[in-house]
Amino acid sequence: MRNKLADVLAEKGIADPAVLSAIRAVPRHLFMDSSFEGHAYQDKAFPIAADQTISQPYTVAFQTALLQLKPDHKILEIGTGSGYQTAVLLYLKAKVYSIERQLELFKKTSIFFKKMGYRPKKLIFGDGYKGLPQEGPFDGILVTAGAPEVPKALMSQLKIGGRLVIPVGINNQVMTLFIRKSAKEFEKKELGSFRFVPLLENKN
Repeated sequence: MRNKLADVLAEKGIADPAVLSAIRAVPRHLFMDSSFEGHAYQDKAFPIAADQTISQPYTVAFQTALLQLKPDHKILEIGTGSGYQTAVLLYLKAKVYSIERQLELFKKTSIFFKKMGYRPKKLIFGDGYKGLPQEGPFDGILVTAGAPEVPKALMSQLKIGGRLVIPVGINNQVMTLFIRKSAKEFEKKELGSFRFVPLLENKN
C-alpha cells in the first residue's frame, strides 16, 4: 500500500526519489487512530488528537521536497503533530528539532517515538512562533500549520542558503518558500494553495 501511495504521489508531480523512498518506508498507519488505519495509505488528511490532523501525504511529500534535504541537515519542524512528517525527515537522515504546542499531542508523540525508536535531536513542548534560537541557525525550517503571517523569529533562524517552507494565510494558505540569500535578503516563491490547521501563537 505504501508503494501504491508513492506511485500516486509521483503521478501528482512529486519527483524527488529520496522523498518517494521515505513515503514507501514510513508506516503511516502507525501514526493514526486505529479507526482510520484502513485508510492510512489514501492521499488524504485525517483527524488526530487535540483537534489536529495528520497531513495529506502529498502535502508532506511536497513540503519535504522543497527543503532539498541532504543528510545531517539541521531542520526545525514547527508542529510535530502525529510525528509522521518528523519520521519522514528522520528517514532522510535530517537532524530534526520539532516543536509542538498541544500538550496532549506532545505527550502522545513523545511516548510513541520512544516506543518506535524514532530519535529526533529534540522534541519540545513550546511556541512554534518563537522557533528555537538556542539551537539555530537551521538548514531548513518546515511549518506544518497555516500561519497568518511569517514569524520573523523563524526567518532570523535560517542559515544563509537555508530554506523556510511555510503555508501562509488564514482560511486557505499559499505554500511559500523563502531562501535566505544574505543576512537581510530572502528570495520568495509562492507554490499553490493548500489547507492546514492554524498555527497557534502563545500570547502569554
